[in-house]
Amino acid sequence: MTDRESELKKRRLLLELLNQLESELRRRNLWQEIPPDADALNSTEPFSIDKLSFVQWLQFIFIVKMGQILQFSEALPESLSLSAMAEEYFKPLAVNSTEIEKIIASIDSVFNDNN
Repeated sequence: MTDRESELKKRRLLLELLNQLESELRRRNLWQEIPPDADALNSTEPFSIDKLSFVQWLQFIFIVKMGQILQFSEALPESLSLSAMAEEYFKPLAVNSTEIEKIIASIDSVFNDNN
């Protein structure tokens, strides 16, 4: 497989995983229809932890930004690590987050498995 083919495969897989993540967030009633205010979306803290919940960050920052990167064929991040944050965020919540965490782990592996 050429580098170009590998990159296209990675992008297709990432798009599929982002769609799965959105679907699962919606299925678990964690999707928010009204976006947070602009100030919250402009946080400079990791995961916007000072202004957004992790789920809001996934929806309004991560999924949007990754979608733009894919749509405009921008360079993908060299690595990504969301799983630890997801595990910590969901630990105290009364929601079955198993599938969400699996999808996030798969997204991490797209970036971190140098295949």
